[in-house]
Amino acid sequence: MIPDPIIQEIKPNIFVVRDDHLAGGTKRCYADQLIRGHNEVVYASPAYGGAQIAIAHSAKEQQVCATIFVAKRKKPHARTKEAHAAGAKIVQVPNGYLSNVKAKAKAYCEATGAHLLPFGLETETAFEAIADRARFVASAVGDLDELWSVAGSGVLTRGLQRGFKVKKTYAVQVGRKLSKRDVGNAHILVCPQAFEDDAKHPPPFPSCSNYDAKAYEPFIRIGTGKRLLWNVAR
Repeated sequence: MIPDPIIQEIKPNIFVVRDDHLAGGTKRCYADQLIRGHNEVVYASPAYGGAQIAIAHSAKEQQVCATIFVAKRKKPHARTKEAHAAGAKIVQVPNGYLSNVKAKAKAYCEATGAHLLPFGLETETAFEAIADRARFVASAVGDLDELWSVAGSGVLTRGLQRGFKVKKTYAVQVGRKLSKRDVGNAHILVCPQAFEDDAKHPPPFPSCSNYDAKAYEPFIRIGTGKRLLWNVAR
């Protein structure tokens, strides 16, 4: 059972959802459901991706084999190491452009019958699980002027928009260029830092250094009114 979100009021009317307390972060609230009933699940992950950690923890808890395909590096990324420590099997792919990593993961599933999880875990299950989590938070904090999150695939911000009624939503673009289809009604703010770089102005709580942490500075600097930042993972 995934625990309810922890909500911290860091300043009057300025809230943060602290899913960094959850092993694997917010993605655990739907990774558990996507894994259930399978003997082996497979995921093609960017080296810096957080889904690999959520999948590994979910699989370990449910006694499912998790196999993570990732680009080969001289030194595996810390998140890949964490996924491995949680029990995932890691397959490093030479010439590891993401398209090649995805192709190798798909071929492995076709050969073994393992279940291939969609990139970004983008499913209706994910959207509804995020929305349910958002509704819990909304009932606790009440109406908001602004809702903030980072966005890579946009799954999080679209799910949050289902659960919150808010005047304005911001999605901080970290990584690939986002479209309106990715972020729904959110206003896109582009983080100028490279995806792999750590945030220059990290928050005063545990946050994914190259991802969620990059939303904190604009959230504090240009955010107005009663607002909330969704912190996905540590």
